Amino acid sequence: MGVVYGDIGTSPLYVMKAIVGDNGGLQNVSENFIIGAVSLIFWTLTILTTIKYVVIALNADNHGEGGIFSLYTLVRKKGKYLIIPAMIGGAALLADGVLTPAVTVTTAIEGLRGIPVFFDRFGSDQNIIVMITLVIILILFSVQRFGTDAVGKAFGPIMFAWFTFLGVMGLINFGQDWTVLRALNPYYAVHLLLSPENKLGIFVLGNVFLATTGAEALYSDLGHVGKHNIRASWPYIKICLILNYLGQAAWILSAKNDPSILAIENLNPFFQMMPNSIMLIGVVFATVAAVIASQALISGSFTLVSEAIKLKLLPRLKIIYPGANIGQMYIPAVNMMLWIVCSLIVITFRTSTHMEAAYGLSITVTMLMTTILLMFYLLQKGAPKWIAYLVTLFFGSIESIFFVSSIAKFFHGGYVAVGIALLILAVMSIWEWGNIIKEKTSDTVPLKQYVEQLRMLKDDTTVPKSQTNVVFMTPDTIGDEIGRQIIYSILDKQPKRANVYWFVNVEVTDEPFTKEYSVDMMGTDFIVQVQLYLGFHVAQEVNVYIRQIVYDLMKEGRLPKQPQKYSLTPGREVGDFQFIIIREELSKVTELKKWDRQIMQLKLAIKKRTTSPENWFGLEYSEVKYESVPLIIGDARKTRLRERKALL
Repeated sequence: MGVVYGDIGTSPLYVMKAIVGDNGGLQNVSENFIIGAVSLIFWTLTILTTIKYVVIALNADNHGEGGIFSLYTLVRKKGKYLIIPAMIGGAALLADGVLTPAVTVTTAIEGLRGIPVFFDRFGSDQNIIVMITLVIILILFSVQRFGTDAVGKAFGPIMFAWFTFLGVMGLINFGQDWTVLRALNPYYAVHLLLSPENKLGIFVLGNVFLATTGAEALYSDLGHVGKHNIRASWPYIKICLILNYLGQAAWILSAKNDPSILAIENLNPFFQMMPNSIMLIGVVFATVAAVIASQALISGSFTLVSEAIKLKLLPRLKIIYPGANIGQMYIPAVNMMLWIVCSLIVITFRTSTHMEAAYGLSITVTMLMTTILLMFYLLQKGAPKWIAYLVTLFFGSIESIFFVSSIAKFFHGGYVAVGIALLILAVMSIWEWGNIIKEKTSDTVPLKQYVEQLRMLKDDTTVPKSQTNVVFMTPDTIGDEIGRQIIYSILDKQPKRANVYWFVNVEVTDEPFTKEYSVDMMGTDFIVQVQLYLGFHVAQEVNVYIRQIVYDLMKEGRLPKQPQKYSLTPGREVGDFQFIIIREELSKVTELKKWDRQIMQLKLAIKKRTTSPENWFGLEYSEVKYESVPLIIGDARKTRLRERKALL
């Protein structure tokens, strides 16, 4: 409950407030409108959250991991074009998630106005709300570097109490008007969409959709808790949510003709339906729940970015694991960007009402992309085509309607989430396009052709020894083929004499926690071609893995021992290592199409501003040497000088 339901659990704070506010306020809503609105909420939670995600999507787990990138890894063999919905969905999910801390925390803090002491002191001054919100957001992002193990253990009981609180508050209010149970009848939902009392028409669904924005996060958190736990806990969560929405509906129907309530500015039914004696408790509780929801979002963003990096959809960024669990990760660059953008959103939009107008647009895109990928998953699992297509058409149609209804939010702030999504998508596209260009025109050579030259270099005492072990990180390996630039570095740029030449490639597997390797020594005892198979959730600590492989090979007698005369460790049998990392620069003589050249230049420029390879590969405390080589992609441009003849 603490990990999975943070986002969807705070939706009662603002959903009914947004629906009523955008229809002209309490004085302009009728009984049929309120009943219809709750009916829309109930059936949205039932169709999208319960049926699509809890019942269907949770089955699409990649060795226990969920989310759009895990789903993509399950179906990517069906077609290379499936990378497109995966990138669009991932970018939209990250972008829309930026708004969650801003919306939830601001809404919770605005509840302070319902406390007489606070209102008498500050009135409707929004500046104090903004300041408190900014301080909470600053603290929230500042503690990420320390990990959330201890705090995370408290999230579950707190969120269980929160959902119970939601249910009890709803039950207290709608227990006085049981007629609101009519909202469970889908007739009222359809009637509202067609009713002239609904001033927004179909666009009211843009606000209704806010009730289910946490559904995609629910699927993404599958790996943290498991599908059985989600399915076991969801009925309780849904009952508490529906009880609260019914309670808000009952309160609105009883209060919409009260002049004193109509005079309240920025009225929020969630807080107003609470007895005054527990208002302070309700605000504090809501704030804590908002912080937990934001924490779940931040952790989910770290996981999403980490998966994208290891799937080669984003540039490498420094990842720190502050907790004992590998799932507890911290990405400083992402944390900083999230904090800056969240703070700017609070400062710019100021009120939760304005933020709600921007919220939810991008997540409809993510849901549509997930539906597309689910179709291929169902087909891959052997489901009849008509069932796969029918399921896709059903959910796709509903989500398309929500998307169209949310389009109205674009000019009211939705452009912020769309802009962030497009920026993230642009970086992903540059990275993927650059990978495709390089793969199509990569210049490789067979390593076996150079075995004898490497043997001669190893035994040539006239050349100073570089290191006992020289390790090259090879970006791509196909059989015994390696990049020409690596052989150029060993033999031509500066001959590197060593006892053993290592060529290490890391392949990120579709499984999240794989830790395997394979070795090809090409019939020698001085060439080791290593293929590391690491899951997309596994840290790439190459230095640690290579040490283990050395001991394994020595134990098997495939690699000679390397006794060290001088060492802190007596009897040390493993020599020193030097890791060579090739820094590529796009050669001016390479022939590329105009756009391809621009893409490669952009990719290399982004690469320079991201984490260094030694940090990424866990080589911070190893001896690392960088070498710059020209990156020639495709054919080299032919140039020839014409000799100038001297005049006699």
